[in-house]
Amino acid sequence: MDWGSLYEIIGGVNKHSTSIGKIWLSVLFIFRIMILVVAAESVWGDEQSDFNCNTLQPGCKNVCYDHVFPVSHIRLWCLQLIFVATPALLVAMHVAYLKHEEKRQLQKKGQCDEKNLEELRQRKIRIVGTLWWTYTTSILFRVIFEAAFMYLFYFLYAGFHMQRLVRCSDWPCPNLVDCFISRPTEKTVFTFFMIIVSGICMVLNVAELSYLILQASLRRSRRKAKKHSNHIAGKEEKQNMLNEQKDQ
Repeated sequence: MDWGSLYEIIGGVNKHSTSIGKIWLSVLFIFRIMILVVAAESVWGDEQSDFNCNTLQPGCKNVCYDHVFPVSHIRLWCLQLIFVATPALLVAMHVAYLKHEEKRQLQKKGQCDEKNLEELRQRKIRIVGTLWWTYTTSILFRVIFEAAFMYLFYFLYAGFHMQRLVRCSDWPCPNLVDCFISRPTEKTVFTFFMIIVSGICMVLNVAELSYLILQASLRRSRRKAKKHSNHIAGKEEKQNMLNEQKDQ
């Protein structure tokens, strides 16, 4: 999997995001993707080869392994990261559309030179209007995906703690078979680390969503206050004109 390409896409979107969004991206790539790429293979690479059961019955070990690990942790974490990062593509497409519209306006005005195009490429798009809705929706989907995958981990593996001994009696095992997982303590620590970082990302997403809602509310309040002051000023100006007419 080319995580570098994913970083370039999300990093381009992150240029237009808030400070909290930039922190979220750093946590995502440093503490999740880099850890997954660097350490996950060495921790989980032996999960099937060193999964031992006290039976020589053909097929029993494979059935018991499938019972304990219905989905590989590494593949599930990769799937989680892809789902969490995908909503940023919606923002990327929206930003590209807005810049395309601005470029078309420059072409109509005859100002589509290299300098203006470079300024357009480098300029940060404010998160207002329709882009605000796209951005907040993408954050909401991030939170939903994070929560869904955390629940899926808990449901598939009956908790986040890796057991040392598991018992299996599925066919073709002749009876109740004891199976042993290699390095369960290390895998438990690694699992808890990934879950905690996922929770931190959820907190950052909720904080960013709250910040955007608060910012939008303040903008709306300022617009109402400005409109109200303009209305009062207009009434005062109209009253002054009436007074002047009476004096004449």
